[in-house]
Parts: sequence; structure tokens; C-alpha cells
Amino acid sequence: MIKKFTFGKPFNTFSCVLSVAECAEEIPFGTVETTAPAKSENSFAYTCALKPEDIVFGLGESVRGINKRGFKYVSNCSDVPNQSEDCESLYGAHNFIVISGEKTFGLYFDYPARIEFDIGFTQEDTLTVRADTADIALYVITPDKSAHVLDDIVTQFRTLVGRSYIAPFWAFGYQQSRWGYRTEDDIRSVVKKYRESNIPLDAVYLDIDYMDNFKDFTVSEEKFPAFKSFVSEMKTQHVRLVPIIDAGVKVEKGYSVCDEGEAKGFFCKKEDGSYFTGGVWPGNSRFPDFLNEDARAWFGAQYKKLIDLGIEGFWNDMNEPALFYSTESLADSFKKMESFKGKNLDIQSFFEFADISRSSFNKASDYRLFFHQIKNDDGSVTKVRHDKVHNLFGYNMTRAAAEAFDKITPGKRMLLFSRASFIGAHRYGGIWTGDNGSRWDHLLMGIKMMPSLNMCGFLYTGTDIGGFGGNTSRDLLLRWLAFGDFTPLMRNHSAAGTREQECWRFDHPEDFASVVGLRYRLIPYLYSEFMKAALNNTMYFRPLSFEYEDDKRARSVEDELLVGNDLLIAPVHEQNAVGRMVYLPQDMTLVRYHGNAVTEQTPLAKGDHYVSVPLEDVVFFVKKGHSVPLCKKNASCTEAIDYSSFDVVGDAPKGTAITLYHDDGFATDVSLEKGTIAIKQ
Repeated sequence: MIKKFTFGKPFNTFSCVLSVAECAEEIPFGTVETTAPAKSENSFAYTCALKPEDIVFGLGESVRGINKRGFKYVSNCSDVPNQSEDCESLYGAHNFIVISGEKTFGLYFDYPARIEFDIGFTQEDTLTVRADTADIALYVITPDKSAHVLDDIVTQFRTLVGRSYIAPFWAFGYQQSRWGYRTEDDIRSVVKKYRESNIPLDAVYLDIDYMDNFKDFTVSEEKFPAFKSFVSEMKTQHVRLVPIIDAGVKVEKGYSVCDEGEAKGFFCKKEDGSYFTGGVWPGNSRFPDFLNEDARAWFGAQYKKLIDLGIEGFWNDMNEPALFYSTESLADSFKKMESFKGKNLDIQSFFEFADISRSSFNKASDYRLFFHQIKNDDGSVTKVRHDKVHNLFGYNMTRAAAEAFDKITPGKRMLLFSRASFIGAHRYGGIWTGDNGSRWDHLLMGIKMMPSLNMCGFLYTGTDIGGFGGNTSRDLLLRWLAFGDFTPLMRNHSAAGTREQECWRFDHPEDFASVVGLRYRLIPYLYSEFMKAALNNTMYFRPLSFEYEDDKRARSVEDELLVGNDLLIAPVHEQNAVGRMVYLPQDMTLVRYHGNAVTEQTPLAKGDHYVSVPLEDVVFFVKKGHSVPLCKKNASCTEAIDYSSFDVVGDAPKGTAITLYHDDGFATDVSLEKGTIAIKQ
């Protein structure tokens, strides 16, 4: 059951698709207080008690564990590269939590600006959610069923906010990216090496290097002199190119996107009506007013320039929005720097001096300098300061693209995912988890993040495999790929200046061919489970406790995940480990994959087991009484996957039919009834 409680005048975020009548009852489980500080704004605080055994799930993209107790999290879309576990904010703002205990219920705070979740941080027995203004819609969700109550609450919430984005079939293949592929020949070389090494590949990404001087929707003629032909050339090799689009539009006379946006008033302005100027990759930039529906339509139409050249997918970046500076904060930094001239820089002053060059980076005060023009139902326009709706910016950039694709390529699925997001964006595209590092703790953090993102509707998601920043190692990349075998978005991505981490660059590339090859043998199952989750408003990744509710051990396990209906994974996430302890909440079959083949199927009883996992192996577990199909033949790309014959792992009774979802991989008109096939063992 969903109940809605309204405070003040909530801003319409369009995150919900179901209309829920406002409830006049007293709020269950907690209390709300509003106060009236200066500036005539009402602050908001929701408080409820936490019992020692209560677990708090949710918050989508956030640090630390699956259980969020004991820390403070802030939903405030932030550009935070190389995040650590003490980061309060990341790139997304996903304000949905579920408290699981004697009383189990969900809370969604539909609020577009900064909001803080103190989950037993200040007081270990108290949850407090605070916002600066009391203009909030609060949804309280209680289970309709007595069994699997966590799944039930999540499904109710997902029904409230709408069906998750579905990527095209090819986007479930392995994808290679690097900030630093600068020319056609760079990409040809990458593809050639993957094919020669027998490592499957479906896409190569174009980071900011492909653009003409970092200008959105342009291609450098010097680096890509015949881009349309090159896109076609790559498709003949079953590889799609996926270019980046950034939120900041370069200020340059004669650049059509800038000129049109200024002429039509589609960029964000300051209070005095002049355009806001901030710095990102091209230097001085304008920022489209994505909360203005006309500006969204205009910006979305720009994607056609690249779609007409054969592009079938995009990744939107820098859309928190990231700001290196504003003209105001940059001037302030120079002024401060000047004040240190001639001074004795002692311990009191040197570090202040050293920080000045980054003092303008994503500065909170800069987000208060510009405004959005919001159309009202009566045709009037309301001016809203950006910080009041900050978390909606990246979401609406994704929305702009997706709505445009419906017009540019009607009926066809396009790949689209974003860095910044808010609940609601999950209907238009996926996300990746941002600029992580080549660190073992970031691999573990990515594992724990997956079910939380699924709860909030983001199913097409994954991490930068191998780590974006820093220098990966062979063992870290292999372990990360073994986890990435199961994430819907499987993309290896790294930053310029770091170790090149394409799979074929490391010793014994045949080990990488085996690990990535397993992904392609699993894709029919993974794609089917993804589609079932999307179309039924369920989760693709789940914590063990969602299924094994009465198992106290399962409630505490955070580095094992259920994948779909049949699988459990327990990725190795420690350096030099040759195996790990695994807790099985029921009898299962251990499946070992090595050298492009299943080499072991061993029944294991419920309980704790030490499992040997050599670096070149992938191990997963199939529930007792279940089976999982694997394609018989290895495929070099998704187009080569053979659905005509399968090997089956697991112990379902002989003759049991395995139902898979399978479609053409492109049509937007999808349903489980249209696309099921049965495999008999």
C-alpha cells in the first residue's frame, strides 16, 4: 500500500508515473517537523526510531554497504572522482529507502534539491532525513503480501515510478572505452587486437577526444576525416561506436549549437538575465536549461546529427552539472592568489594557498548563480534558482535525449546512459557508477551498489571495469571482469595517463578470452532475467536477505548477490586471494568455468564453504532444483550468439523446460508474452 503525504508546495519532479491521492492520516512509523528559519523557508525533518536488528536498504548510488546504517548520506549530485567510503554524495540522487525489521516499510522523499539521510550516524537508534525546505512529497509504502515483503515494497515503488529503461540487445555485450582514443586508427587497432585475441567485443567508446575542440555534436575532421564511413566500417566488424555528450556547450560564435541556444534563450541565465558562464572541457560554456521543455526538445534534436552518421548509442557525462569554475568564482580565485604575493607561506597559509587553484571546482555558491525557466500549466513561466532543483539536471538531460530518440528513431531502442541521475531518469536511460579508481575497495563498492540501484529502478548499470583512475593490475582486471560478466552494462573504461587496460595487453590474453567469453554464453539467460525484471518491476540483482528473509546469516552477507531467479554470485574482491569463503543460504550447485568450458559442477549443501577460485576461473552457484542455459558455442559479438543449442548447468529435473525471453533486440514494443522460448533439458 502506498500513502502520500504532502508538505508545502512540492516541485513536480516527474519522478512518479502513478497518481496517488494525498493522505490526511497521521504519518505511520515516524514524525515530521517543519521549522521556519530566516529567509521565510521551512526546513524539514523526518524522524523514526531504529531497532538494533533493523536493516536500512536503498539510496541507489552511494558508498559503503548494502545496509546503510551507521553513516550520513547526502543526495546532492556531485562530481566526485576517486571516491572513498567517507564521501557523503556521489553522482546520483536516489531518495528511496526500505527499513527492514519488526516493521518493514519503504520511504520515498520526492524532493529535487540537497537532502540528508542520517541513518544512525548521529544517534545509532534514529533515522533522520533533513531538507532545507519543507516542499516535499513523502511516500510511505507498506507490504501488500506477507511473504517476500522486501520484494513487494520494491515492486510497489517501481510501479509508482515507472518501467525501467531497456537497452538494445547489442549493449549487453562487452564494451571497451578509454579517454584517449584520438583517431580512427587508434580504434581500428583496438578492434583488431580484440579480434586477433579471440576476446569478444560489441562496442568501442569515443571520449571527448573525438570532438572538434570539445564541442558537443561535432566530430574532428582532422582525427575522423570520414566519420560516417568509419562508423559503417566498424559495424561490418560488428562493433558500434558510442560517443560522449557533455552538458556544457562551448561559448563560440559561429558554433551552431551555441548560437541557436543563445538566440532561443535555451541556456541557463543569471538573475539579471545575462547568460551564466561556467568552465568545463572547452573552457567557457553555456548550460542548457533542461528543466524547460522547449530547451529539452531543442537539445535532444541535436543528437540527430550523430544518429544520421550511423550512431546508435550515447553516454551523457559531466551533467551534475560539473563546473571547473564560473566566471565569478574564477575571478575570486585569482584575487585570492594575488593576495598571497610576497607573504611568508608558513604552515598556517601554505595549504590555503595550495588549495586556491581548485577552490572554484564545483563550488556550491556557483549553483546559486543561475536559474531555470519552468513553464506552468497556464503558460506562464516561473524562474527557479538552480540549487533548488539541482538533482534534476542530469535526469532531464537524459530525458531530453530519450524523448528525442522517440522522434528521430521511432520504435527503435538506442543505448543511452548517464553519469548524474535522479529517480525518474531510470525510465529514459541507464547509468554507470562514475569515475571510480583501480582499487580493490572500489570493486567491492561496485558489487554492493548494484542491488541498491536496482531498488531505485536503475537496471541497466555497471561500473568502470578495471577502474577509471589509477593503474589497474592484471589480477584486479580479471577479478573485475568476473563480476562484470553479470552486470548488464559491461564496460572497461580508463582515464588518459593511466595504464592502458584493454584485455589483450596483459599476459596470457587467453584467460581474458575465457572470462569475457563466459559473458557471451550467459547473455541469453542474463538478457532474459533483465527483461523479466524490467517488465515486472522487479530486481535483477538482489541481496540474499530479499529471498531468504528468515535467515539471519543471509541478512548480514553483503558481498554475494542473487542474479535473476536462479544464480548466486560471490565475486573475489581481494588482492592475491586464491579463493574465498561463501555462505550458501540453500543447497546449490557450484559451477566452475575455465578455459572456455564448464569444468566443474559440484552440489554443495547450505552453509559455509571455502571455495577455491584461481585467477583465470569464474565460479557461480545455481540454486537446487534450478538450471541455467549456456550457449554451446563461443561468440565474438552479440550478433553471433547462437540460440539454437545450449548446454545446461544445474540440477533441475530432466525434461524441465527453461523459459527464456528473446526478441529482435531493437524494438521498443516489448512484452514477456511476445518473446519467450522454451529450452528442454
